[in-house]
Amino acid sequence: MKRAGLLVLLCALSISWGHPAVFYQPEQVHIAYGDPDDPSQMFVVWSTANDTTTSMVRYFAMGSSKVMITEGVSRKFTDGGELRRVQYIHRVKLTGLTPGQKYQYTCGSTEGWSEMFSFSAMKSGTNWSPRFAMYGDLGNINAQSLPRLQLETEQDKYDAILHVGDFAYDMNVDNARVGDEFMRQIEPIAAHVPYMTCPGNHEMKYNFSNYKHRFVMPGDELSDRMFYSFNIGPAHIISFSSEYYFFIYYGIVQPIEQYRWLERDLAEANKPENRAKRPWIITMAHRPMYCSNENKDDCTKKESIIRTGVPFLHSLGLEKLFYQYGVDLTLWAHEHSYERLWPVYDRKVYNGSAAEPYTNPGAPVHIITGSAGCQEDHDKFINNTAPWSAFRSDDYGYTRMTVHNASHLYMEQVSDDKGGKIMDSFWIKKDKHGPYPNREWRVPDSDKFQFHQKKDRVGVLLL
Repeated sequence: MKRAGLLVLLCALSISWGHPAVFYQPEQVHIAYGDPDDPSQMFVVWSTANDTTTSMVRYFAMGSSKVMITEGVSRKFTDGGELRRVQYIHRVKLTGLTPGQKYQYTCGSTEGWSEMFSFSAMKSGTNWSPRFAMYGDLGNINAQSLPRLQLETEQDKYDAILHVGDFAYDMNVDNARVGDEFMRQIEPIAAHVPYMTCPGNHEMKYNFSNYKHRFVMPGDELSDRMFYSFNIGPAHIISFSSEYYFFIYYGIVQPIEQYRWLERDLAEANKPENRAKRPWIITMAHRPMYCSNENKDDCTKKESIIRTGVPFLHSLGLEKLFYQYGVDLTLWAHEHSYERLWPVYDRKVYNGSAAEPYTNPGAPVHIITGSAGCQEDHDKFINNTAPWSAFRSDDYGYTRMTVHNASHLYMEQVSDDKGGKIMDSFWIKKDKHGPYPNREWRVPDSDKFQFHQKKDRVGVLLL
């Protein structure tokens, strides 16, 4: 009798309490390019709170009735916060896509499907002009540029997005719920246009675990390296982690391995047959080498770690490496502002000429685009403009870039504060791409300026 009574009680409690809810519905959908050299691939990534029996993408080419199904894998992600919240990140690699073809797709499983999204596969070859939106430091709160970017994505303005570090502020906050909501916020963009990323300092919690699990990048499917490169049109784009230089308690070998990889990747991109096909080499990472903001960030220092390397030893510095391999353009964020630099190397300006500084420049061009909007507001500038600084603004906004062909690249800065007004624009024009002329490289030790002119090249040297 006692056992029967216990069973009745347990059944009653089960009916009263019910069963815990399950969450199989896909959310936080985003896409990214697949193999660095294969335009026929695309990653589709999404999240569910509970694991599902399968991870699938159903897709078809626009204008075709043939539905294709590709299966992938799911990966359990346990946030490092107090609640140890669990979710499952699903990853499917689509292959054999027709270059330039537009596809519609839905992702999920037999337990539930997402709404229908669309994307265009990357065009093949180099004879086309990829269009980008670029920004960093976009938060869940005060994401001011996001609505305009969502509308422009609907208007098919971009082939890819480059998010140059710092997401959500921060993805780990509130046991990763802020990260979940941020990924929902960017879904109207990232589910339609490849969302290419690099990590920033705001992703550092629990050894960058939220960033590593949520994003999948070319050649780095498990995000265990946080550096990669890919080819698109006439450009070779390199994404790397500036954060390896600042969070060495997660591993002192990481910046060394990354530096060696960068050198190998740049050497490969500079092989004559490769540089002829994709002459533009563009890098992206979060923390800049230079900036003229009124704070104590690394980029305000003469011997910034990213630029000159490990203090005193000056090893693993990237400015000399990028110069030697002829990097054309470097993209940064971190400072909550926009700043365009003159072509610069070792704090010395190498404009193409006084009249046309970006025509055949003698050094890489740096752009800082960290003003997309977050709760930390703007970063102010110092009153005295540095000689290598060409244009500055702390308006909220983002950058657009079009790589038109082998010789012409166009950039413009959009001010969201001013209703989408173009507040800065310029062309980089190059007759020839490749390593810059050999020049002595040294670390400056004072603020004195020396202006000089050699032939048609304008130079400013900090002695």
